[in-house]
Amino acid sequence: MRESLRNKVIEVCDKKIAGKGDNVGLSFYAFFANKNDDPELLMEAAEWWIMTHKLDHFEKAVKIKKMVLAIKKT
Repeated sequence: MRESLRNKVIEVCDKKIAGKGDNVGLSFYAFFANKNDDPELLMEAAEWWIMTHKLDHFEKAVKIKKMVLAIKKT
């Protein structure tokens, strides 16, 4: 996962958690505008979410943030 996407995921997760608490869920679409202006980045997020990690459509933001932070450590 490219650095810009990791940063966006962490930023969105932080905002969602701050606004709605630790139980808030989200899908990978939460990291994109309603407009598909970067299909390659969208597919990268979808592949990471669906193919690599086999996540459900909605997952807890705290779980996603933890997973992405673990990537940054390696």
